[in-house]
Amino acid sequence: MDETGSCAAGTPTVRSPVAQMIALTPVGIAVGALCALGLWGVSALAELVQKLVWDDLSAALGVSGDNGWFIFGTLTAVGLLAGLVIRYLPGHAGPDPATEGLVSTPLEIRVLPGLVLATVLTLSGGVSLGPENPIMAINAAIIVGLGVRLVPKLGQREWMGLSTSATIGAMFGTPVAAALMLSELNSGDPRVPLWHRLYVPLVAAATGSFVMLHFTDLGLSMGLPDETIGGVVHVLLAIAVAAAAATVGVVGAALFDPLHRLLNTRLPGPVARLTVAGAVLGGLGALGGTITLFKGLEQMNELPGEVATTTAMGFFVFAAVKLCALLVAGASGFRGGRIFPAVFIGAAFGFGVHTLWTSIPLTLCVSASVVGISVAAARNGWLSLFLGLAIVPQMDLMVPLLFSTLAAWLVVANAPELSARPVEIRRGSQDTERNV
Repeated sequence: MDETGSCAAGTPTVRSPVAQMIALTPVGIAVGALCALGLWGVSALAELVQKLVWDDLSAALGVSGDNGWFIFGTLTAVGLLAGLVIRYLPGHAGPDPATEGLVSTPLEIRVLPGLVLATVLTLSGGVSLGPENPIMAINAAIIVGLGVRLVPKLGQREWMGLSTSATIGAMFGTPVAAALMLSELNSGDPRVPLWHRLYVPLVAAATGSFVMLHFTDLGLSMGLPDETIGGVVHVLLAIAVAAAAATVGVVGAALFDPLHRLLNTRLPGPVARLTVAGAVLGGLGALGGTITLFKGLEQMNELPGEVATTTAMGFFVFAAVKLCALLVAGASGFRGGRIFPAVFIGAAFGFGVHTLWTSIPLTLCVSASVVGISVAAARNGWLSLFLGLAIVPQMDLMVPLLFSTLAAWLVVANAPELSARPVEIRRGSQDTERNV
């Protein structure tokens, strides 16, 4: 675009509808508040159930919440209950999240009760998945369902964009994450300046962030002390750590689809499949301890306290157990997201690297490792860079982490993604291969 406001090819830009943008500002604010409320409501309900199970029930049984048998029994029971919800409630708690991206087609409203219940079981029961995919789907169904009725001049696509922006802003505590992700989509009329197209979605994202930051205890920062970062050596070290973490993520991604195929062909029913998966998760939890359970954000903040008593191998075991739990939980059909557990894996891996080579700054190890694993898990460079800086909010890490993001992207460029093909599509492709 040149100084006159025309595109390089000579196509003039269209005039931005400022009056319409102002008129839609209250809509963006309302969507942001509703999406934040949806995230807070599901999270608060899950926290309540978690306390009842892991504190009150364990105390009533006379055992500690970190008792290996209690962990095994709880995860097995959660698998059974989640399987029953998915099998018998209307809509089967939505599609299999292993085959879905972070943003998918809006669900019917009748599906939401089952999806909410399955998500609460996942978040409260110790399953190694986060709220990302379910809460995106829940908010999208509500916002699109209400929006197309109340403001029909905005279509489903626009309402989906607002819901996505608001939920991302609320989940990660800043509208910057939404802005970076939306800028990659490059949707809308290219003649309209990008920030004009992002105006209402960012109003929604900023509102969602504001509500969560001011009315909840949301926070991604681990609170690590600032360290002096700079120079070529630190950039090279960050690249090496990120590449190693991305390689770990690639290995996990390569195993994800075969594991999904194995579980869905050998145990085709959700009740049996999730009960078995829950038992496996219980065994992993008993092995790794409660620090390897749940979505991982609160448990990630326990890692600094482990430094005095845990070896580098111990931190790598935390990361390995969490990776196995993430693969089993995601591939078996538990309703949850894979980004937050991946962040824990990256943080634990970073602590392991620092413990092994204490001369490398801890903040550099942790943030670069989070970037590397996030690139492998989310395949979104901007989101991965933001997550690294959100976990360790130190601005002189920006340049090393940008190089880390680029290095990790090269590692994962042609590698499998952390997702699975739907079983029906896979069977169809196999039948085609047989016919050929």
